[in-house]
Amino acid sequence: MNIIGKNVIVTGAGSGVGRELTRQMLEKGCNVAAIDINPDSLKKLKDELCFDNLNTYVVDMGNEDSIKEFRKKYKTDYTDVDIIINNAGIIQPFVTVDKLDDSIINKVMNVNFFGPVNLIRYFMEDLTNDKSEQYIVNVSSMGGFFPFPGQTIYGASKAALKIFTEGLYSELKETNVKVMIVLPGAMDTNITANSNVSVNTSKEESNFKMLSAADAAAEIIRGIENNKFKLFLGNDSKFLRFLYKINSKFAIGYINKKMSNIK
Repeated sequence: MNIIGKNVIVTGAGSGVGRELTRQMLEKGCNVAAIDINPDSLKKLKDELCFDNLNTYVVDMGNEDSIKEFRKKYKTDYTDVDIIINNAGIIQPFVTVDKLDDSIINKVMNVNFFGPVNLIRYFMEDLTNDKSEQYIVNVSSMGGFFPFPGQTIYGASKAALKIFTEGLYSELKETNVKVMIVLPGAMDTNITANSNVSVNTSKEESNFKMLSAADAAAEIIRGIENNKFKLFLGNDSKFLRFLYKINSKFAIGYINKKMSNIK
């Protein structure tokens, strides 16, 4: 897909991978609608990037009414949409399921799963009415195919997003709309702070270097340009995919041991 001049919606654009996706797509000549729940992050984004083809919108992806209101505002600024990248996401506190409040469970599911579903639903008519090539990209997680202790609800939300995306691919296969699911491993972003989750570790246990936000964004954009359907980001995601296929019980024990120091 040639992305030059395309109208792109990026969620979670105020920081991390979303910020890098916004920056790199602007540099490639896209028109970007950057959305985030944090108005200060969006103001900083707008001030620092200084692109005329950037518009920012304060949107709560966990709130359906907020997404509906965004669509109204978007339609006053753009005639159509070419690419939707659902990047926004939050993790849960590192506790077992029985220690999670209903409010936390609902928030994680709303932001990570129902938010992308609703955004796509409300823009589907705009996508399928156009004869040119368009793209839907949903950023899941290696937690969406591999269970991590203390992140069971987060994993369930990302697994739901993965299956939803694969279902979209099936439904839209004969249309102009391409679909990609992204399954990143650990990334050097501030997702814990954005999720209001504190993490204490006694030592660094990972054998893998965390993927930078800039590198992750670049790989996602290349995936769009090369019409990818499924994209595993980071050596940890690729390794755990392999290990889980070979011996799922061993793989779960391996991760439990590696994460035993996280509180």
